[in-house]
Amino acid sequence: MLSPKAQVSRPITDRVKESLFSVLYKYDLPAGATVADLFCGIGSLGLEALSRGAEFVTFVEQDKRIISILKKNIEKAGFVKESKVIRADAFRIVHVVETSENKYDLVFVDPPYVRTENVRAGSPLACLFESLADKIIQEGIVVVRTSMDVSLMENYGNLKVIERRRWGTMSVTILRGKIS
Repeated sequence: MLSPKAQVSRPITDRVKESLFSVLYKYDLPAGATVADLFCGIGSLGLEALSRGAEFVTFVEQDKRIISILKKNIEKAGFVKESKVIRADAFRIVHVVETSENKYDLVFVDPPYVRTENVRAGSPLACLFESLADKIIQEGIVVVRTSMDVSLMENYGNLKVIERRRWGTMSVTILRGKIS
């Protein structure tokens, strides 16, 4: 997988990615899933989901230099037809994600750590979670990567924390949509 020369992204390590997908298997994911990879960087999580059987991934990234690398990674992996790349700030992407015909089974949320420091109600992150609750299937999964010192609230609208994991200096929180 290609990576940027400058430190403008923080790709997830293979060991952590393997551990994360082992956890997702408990929820029968990502096989057959429609996935959104927000703040995707070079596409590590979305491409891994595709390689493990996801049907389609929408990649959202703001930096055009990173998008160039992302598109090369998608092409190199052979997933051009199974993916869509959107250049936007994922905090403001709700209107684009909203136009998708299908709701998402799985959403990865991996913003820059500095943008995850405020997790309280009304914060940009909380507003993103609340809007995602309407874009996922019933009991859909949202995976959030933050610094290990960040602890998400238990609920964001219809999303509820179901699992928390720590690997190295990062924390991964898994939220699930509530049953109607």
